[in-house]
Amino acid sequence: MSRHNKPMTFRIRLAVVACLAAGLSLPSVRAQNSAAEDPHAGHGMAPTAAPTSNPDTNAGAEAVPPQNAAKLDWQAMQGGRPPPDARDPHAYSGGRDFGPLKLELADTRSFGQILVENLEVLRSNGATSAPYDVQAWYGRTYDRVVFKSEGEIATGEIRESRNELMWGRAVSSFWDAQLGVRYDSGVGPNRRWLAFGIQGLAPYWFEVEATAYLGESGRSALRFDTSYDLLLTQKLILQPRIEANLYGQRDVQRGLGSGLSDVSAGLRLRYQIRRELAPYLGIEWLRKYGETEDLARAMGADANDTRIVAGFRFWF
Repeated sequence: MSRHNKPMTFRIRLAVVACLAAGLSLPSVRAQNSAAEDPHAGHGMAPTAAPTSNPDTNAGAEAVPPQNAAKLDWQAMQGGRPPPDARDPHAYSGGRDFGPLKLELADTRSFGQILVENLEVLRSNGATSAPYDVQAWYGRTYDRVVFKSEGEIATGEIRESRNELMWGRAVSSFWDAQLGVRYDSGVGPNRRWLAFGIQGLAPYWFEVEATAYLGESGRSALRFDTSYDLLLTQKLILQPRIEANLYGQRDVQRGLGSGLSDVSAGLRLRYQIRRELAPYLGIEWLRKYGETEDLARAMGADANDTRIVAGFRFWF
C-alpha cells in the first residue's frame, strides 16, 4: 500500500468507529428523552400491561358469538318504537317557529291533477265512436280522493260507462291501496259495485291497476289494466296497453257472461308537443270470450274487433 493511501484508510476506520459509537448510545438517548417527556418517570409506578384486545372495542362490552347475532333485539338497541308524533314536523321545534314565514312541507299540502289518458275517435265496421279514459285525484301524499271514468260515446249517447270514486292510501313508495264505489251505465240496466284495489308502478316501470268488485245480487268482477311507456325519443313515445275483465256470474241484460269476459290490447304512438299535451295514432284489438262472446253473436255484434284510433292525451 502506498503512503498516499494510508491517510484515506485511517479516515474510513475513524468513520466506522464513530457510527458504532452512535448506535450504542441511541437507546440511552431515547430513554433520556422519554424520561424528560414523562414528568412521572422514576416515581416507582408499576409498568402498564399492554392491551390484549382491539382498542376499537367498547370497554365492558361482551363479545357476541356469531350464531347469536341474529337474536339481538336491534329495535331495543336503537331506542324502541318511535313516538306517535315522530313524523310531525312541528313536534320537536321547542316552541320556535318561522315567525311570519309559514313552514309548509310537501306532505302537508294538497295537490290535484286531471289526466285524460285517452280522448279519441275510432272507426270500426263503418261506424264512428268516441272512447274516453279520464282519471283525476286530489289530496296529499298519503291520502287522496280518486275519480276514474271510462266509456264510449256513439250516435250522441253513452253506449258504455264505468265510473269509480275511490279513496286512495299510499301503502309503499310506489303503490296505493284504493277503496270506493263503482257505477256502470249505458246500454242495459245500471249497476252499482263496491270496489277495492291497488294502483301503482311495478318493477321495470309498468303502470298497473288491479281492482275487485262486489255488486248487487251476489255479482262480482275483477279488472286488470297495465301499460308501459317506451321512449323512442324524448318526445316520441310508444305505449302498449292491455286490459282484461272477468265476472263472477252472467248478466244477460248487459251482455256479460261469467268468467273471462273480454281482453283489449292497444298500441299508441304519441308525440309530446309539451309534457301536458300529446296527440297520438294507434291501433286496438278487442276480443270477447266465453259466454260474453256467445251473447254478442246472439245480438248480432262482433266478438272480435280491430280499431284504428286517433286522439289526444293531456293533463293539467
